Amino acid sequence: MLGATVVLGASVHLSATTRVDLDRDWLFRTDPNQVGEISNWQNHAPPDAISINIPHTWNIGRHDGYLGKAWYCKTFALPLQSPNLHVKVHFGATFYAARIWLNGVQIGTHEGGYSAYSFDITRQLQSSNYLAVEVDNRIDATTIPGLAQRGDPKAWYDWWDYGGIVRDVWLTLAGPVEVDRQQIRSQIEAGEAVIEDQIILENHLTEKQQLSVSLTVFGLDHETSAHETRTATVDPGVTSVVVSTHLRNPQVWGIDHPNLYRMQAQVIDLHGQLLDQNADTFGIRSIEIRDRHLLLNGERVRLTGVARHEDSVSEGLAETTGTMRYDYDDLKSLQVALTRPVHYPQNPFILDYADRHGILLIPEIPVWQFSEAQLKNPQVIALAKQQMREMIEESGNHPSIFAWSVCNESATGTPGGVAYFQTMRDYIRQIDPTRFVTYADDKLPTLQRAADSAANDADFLMMNQYFGSWHGPESQLAESLDRIGRMFPGKMVIISEFGLAGIFAKNPEDADSMRIKIIREQMPELARRDWIAGAILWCYQDYKSRRTLRPGWEEGYVEHGLVNEYRQRKPSYYAWKELNAPAKINAHWDGASAGTPSRFTLTITPNSIENLPYYPLHDYRLVWEVSDDSGELLASGGKQFSDLKAAEVISGNIEQLSNAKKLKLHVMLLRPESTVAAETSVDWRASEVGRVTKPSDGN
Repeated sequence: MLGATVVLGASVHLSATTRVDLDRDWLFRTDPNQVGEISNWQNHAPPDAISINIPHTWNIGRHDGYLGKAWYCKTFALPLQSPNLHVKVHFGATFYAARIWLNGVQIGTHEGGYSAYSFDITRQLQSSNYLAVEVDNRIDATTIPGLAQRGDPKAWYDWWDYGGIVRDVWLTLAGPVEVDRQQIRSQIEAGEAVIEDQIILENHLTEKQQLSVSLTVFGLDHETSAHETRTATVDPGVTSVVVSTHLRNPQVWGIDHPNLYRMQAQVIDLHGQLLDQNADTFGIRSIEIRDRHLLLNGERVRLTGVARHEDSVSEGLAETTGTMRYDYDDLKSLQVALTRPVHYPQNPFILDYADRHGILLIPEIPVWQFSEAQLKNPQVIALAKQQMREMIEESGNHPSIFAWSVCNESATGTPGGVAYFQTMRDYIRQIDPTRFVTYADDKLPTLQRAADSAANDADFLMMNQYFGSWHGPESQLAESLDRIGRMFPGKMVIISEFGLAGIFAKNPEDADSMRIKIIREQMPELARRDWIAGAILWCYQDYKSRRTLRPGWEEGYVEHGLVNEYRQRKPSYYAWKELNAPAKINAHWDGASAGTPSRFTLTITPNSIENLPYYPLHDYRLVWEVSDDSGELLASGGKQFSDLKAAEVISGNIEQLSNAKKLKLHVMLLRPESTVAAETSVDWRASEVGRVTKPSDGN
């Protein structure tokens, strides 16, 4: 979190790092003949360039299928005049490989399409500046993502290669000493939170500096909850300073109570002058794997969710916050409490959303269907480490993240694959020893010996299973699960993918009917094994790809979602929503056969530990409304539950309404933040004897 945006060209004294947005007013042009550099586009805008804003991908519209290089150019004034000014340019993500010039000088390169990175541009700055970025979205067997050589050596990965500057661009303006970032870790001991903040400082001066470093923790009410100060000697260059503090009676972060704190770090010189400050949110929670079970804040949970690609028809990978918010609001209405969420590092907005809405995440780098040769390649390993480090450094303070995943559906059942996982696991534990490390494995369903798999070394197993399609008939699922349970008797399992691709049916309608059947039959089968702690459906929306398409198609949208690419809901959407409610509501009218009913009975039954999903329901609220045939509200009421542990029966009364032709009873169970966890409705019509029950889909 940085200071306020400044006006370009202003003269100020910097007391904190300030962010300057560079998203608007760029020029763009493709470079199919690769003439940009020899034509000196790094010094002046190319001819026939078009005006665009960032985030941007060229794979929408006229350049839809374009593979190759393209150029982005922008001019901007010197941001401000200030003593000891230090300036960096930041890119939220550029897909895939980028080279960057400022005023004709190449300031850096970057490989990888989903991570943020930055360059120091202080020495290259002039009163007027020209920024040029060359982006190349081509891949090969050494890129991540790359050609999926575990299968066809020329096979693409299974989502679209959206080339461009796909996330924000900005400058940061800092003084002589800068807080680069914070690494916040906490643990709960005897009702008290011990919070450690490793503050990464950059001293841009040539001499050591004696500084005072202070931490202030702001609580849910924005009041100061804890404060600590220490002095430190900071050498020139990059230094880390660790400051610890304690917080009594912390409000923990959880699924239904996603409590967030804010940590502010300040750096002050010996004269009492503020040199820089930085703030970031964090949550205090404990996550354990004990006896093959997942525990959140000491309570056992079994969670479900849906994966989602960063992909839409109008924006591709260059998504706006409106698109991301719409989709994740919809995912939350689908009861998502756990997701991977997909094969690559996520937009910061999505991580913030998960923090604020209680969704556990297992982020992953896009090592997808790599062969043993790829996993053994030192170039691939180095790139995997780079992408993992960038993801952890950018995202490591988010309480929603409880594990990291190092690959998906790759050759982890080979000696080279086992060595790759061990290398990545050990590397991650050096950077972030507080979280679990795992990977997604599609070979577990057919694995015959535990010794042949890197799963032995994972903190828990993630199993992709597609019984009913790729892995064989649905009837083999139970046998496969039991074999995995026996083979890894000490391991917790999360089903990291299941569902149905449209290619296994003659048309999308039949495919969705098959998808519903798989959801309804396999969810209870998974729930019967208590060492399965979660299940993630693949996936939310149909997404653009060059693979998993109908015969003869070279590109299109993979029919795999609960909604199509335009977010139109399929019948499977409602099936998943119904099955994943954390509680069930039964409602019926009493005495309707004698005339207009005046009473009703509600039974609210929370899911038990034998169900998927299951998590304790704290501070839930039941509300009910009765309306007539004109929609007029006749009566309403509700009940608050501090802990909804067992079935609750509630009776309600309404006045006798002899003229009513129709009555509608609508019942909702609301989470603490008032979103709907479960609902149903019951209709009564005067023309019918008895009652008519009609479950509501919530729309």
